[in-house]
Parts: sequence; C-alpha cells; structure tokens
Amino acid sequence: MNKKNLKMKTVGIEHLDQYNKLLRYVFQVTENDLHQVGWEDKEIKKMKYPTLKKAYVLGWFDGENLVSQVATYPMKVRIFNKTFDMGGITGVGTYPEYSNQGLMHKLLYQALLDMKARKQYISYLYPYSVPYYRDKGWELINDKIVYEINDYQLPKRQPVTGDVRRIDISSNMLKQTYQKYAMQTHGALLRDELAWNEYWLWDNEDIIAAIYYNENDEPDGYVIYWIAEEVFYVKDMIYMNEEARIGLWNFIGAHFSMISKVIGNTFTDEPLAFLLEDADIKETISPYYMARIVDVERFISEFPFKPDTTERRWHFALKDPLLPWNEGYFVLDISREGTGTLTKTTEKSNDTISIQTLTTMLLGYKRPDYLNKIGRIHCSDETLDMLEDAIEQKTPYFSDYF
Repeated sequence: MNKKNLKMKTVGIEHLDQYNKLLRYVFQVTENDLHQVGWEDKEIKKMKYPTLKKAYVLGWFDGENLVSQVATYPMKVRIFNKTFDMGGITGVGTYPEYSNQGLMHKLLYQALLDMKARKQYISYLYPYSVPYYRDKGWELINDKIVYEINDYQLPKRQPVTGDVRRIDISSNMLKQTYQKYAMQTHGALLRDELAWNEYWLWDNEDIIAAIYYNENDEPDGYVIYWIAEEVFYVKDMIYMNEEARIGLWNFIGAHFSMISKVIGNTFTDEPLAFLLEDADIKETISPYYMARIVDVERFISEFPFKPDTTERRWHFALKDPLLPWNEGYFVLDISREGTGTLTKTTEKSNDTISIQTLTTMLLGYKRPDYLNKIGRIHCSDETLDMLEDAIEQKTPYFSDYF
C-alpha cells in the first residue's frame, strides 16, 4: 500500500462488484446469511444496483481498488409536520489494512459538505458504533422496543367497525397506508422506491402484510409479520387511531390456536405493557437511529417552532466536532409565528450546547430540561423554560433500516 496512490472519488455503477464486496466484508455477510433469506450473491448485487445508481457514493481508491466508502441516500423525513430533505448515511466501511489513516473522517466530512450543497440540512444513520458517530456529530433520536407476549397474555377481542385483510407486500395499498401514516407522524421517512427496497432487503420470503380498513373502507394501519415455529413475529405495526390498533391486535389474537407467543418491534416511546390487561410481559429497549444537523443556520430557518404571543431570543455557543460552519457564537430569534432565525455573532456567551445535543433536543428525543440536568446544555432557567415551550413534545418514529 502506497499512500500516494490513495485518491478520493465517486463510486459509480462500474464499481458495483467492489462496492458489494466491501459491504459484505465489513458487515460480515456470509453465503449462509444470504441463503437464509433466499438470496444468492448475484441477487444482492442486483438489489444494490438501484441504490448505487441513485445514491451519492464516495470512496477511497488505492489505484483501481476501492478500499473505503460511504453512501448518501437522498431521502425525505417529516419533522413536526414539515418535510425536510435528508441525507441517509449507509454503506460505511474500510478494509482493516487501511484503517487508522483518517480515510473515513475525510469521507464523512466530504459527504456532509455535499449534503449542505444539496440542501439536505439533516442526516440520519444507523449506528454500528454509537461512540464513533457521536464523535462525528450524530446523536440518538429514537428507540426500538422489542416485546414478547405469551399467547395467554394477548389482548381480548374488542368490537371495531372495520376489518383486517391480508395483502401482498408489493401492494400499492400498503405503500399508500404507510404514506398516510408518515405524513402525520413526526420523524418518519417518506419512502420512495429506494427506501422501500432497503426496507425489505433482509426479510425472508414468508413476510406477510395485513391492513386495517375502517368502516369507510379506508386504510388506517397495518401489521407486517411472519409466523415460524409457533411464533408470530411482528416486523412493524402502524395505526392512525385507537380503533385501528385494536383491530390489528384482534387480527393477531385470531392466531391464538396457531402460536405460543408474539415477538415484535415498536419504534415509538410507548411501551406496550400498559395497554395490556396482563402487563407482565418482556420488553427490551435499545437505541436505534441517530441524526445530525448538517447546516444549523438553514435547518433552523426551516424548523417549525411552536407559536407564542411574544418573540423569543437565545444567545449561545455551539460546538461541532466536524463542521466549521456550525461552530461559534449564535443568536437564535423565534418569531411569534414560530419561525426561527439563527445568526452568527462575535459576541461571546456563557450558554453552550453541542450539535449533537441541539439535534436530539430539536427532534424531541430528549427534552431541554433533562439535557440541562445531565450537563448537555448550559443556560439560565428562563432560557430552559423558553426552549421547553418552543419545541413540540413528540419523540421521533423511525422504523426503517438502510
């Protein structure tokens, strides 16, 4: 290896084999893993073709050999009922013999610089190492709760006005149901074909979907699941209202004679136990996705703060470990209508916050008062009260994986 031979450049379709080979090596995807989901190596390359075609992929090349890479998916997310362009980071990997040379640091910086130019003012990623990405400016924004319910603990059937129908997972109605849900749900991804492709990527062929239709024959929720060895596995369940939730659990309960337990995932901050008559179930919570603000001034200008009867102001110092344009002293002004304006200033302030903390606070995962108590925000009580009032109290829902 000669460092002089290392060059950063775009990874194109012509590098598909190398892109796939590096992914499989770094994430330890074996032939057995592919076999378990009914795949062959040629099929994963076929599935990754549209990804590589649409995503922005940067890599380090040693001569003609791809040795380090990062991909950015162009995506959209809903943040407090407003749509934001988002850069989804994935495919991050470096061959071990090229590690500890700062290659990934430079790739991530360039990827964020490119996001800024494309007006993707926020970025999401799934962290294979939370400390590593925290060090680069990302922070946790939501959790994944895995629950386990014995068959005798399933909720009793309740009357609803609608009904549940099983459908093919490729159905447009499934996509329409999710779109309806995502548009009214904070933090959710607005899935295009690329996102749906990634959503199904590692599922086996036994996956099934069932939609709850209300009395007007409109879709109000769905459950995506499979059944194996007397276990009902829930990949995801969404619902627009309480009746849809009850209807979907009625459907799951109808499998009582076929199953011994239900094991599922939920991606909200609402533990399932409280909703069950027998609440003595097993629930395991773990951090899921991370995000970071890419361009703080532009993000604030689009962020929907809560309206108030008075204008609000905060003067503070912001720290960002990677992006110099997010570093320095700023003045945040929030209008009565909830429009934010962030302006750089040379005037110093004792109030401090990091880009990581600002991201998780604005997205609602952790409240300002809590972040202040654990030393992640330094400001006055009056400022804390203002921030608590200015930011909506909703935690992000995000069930995708890319």
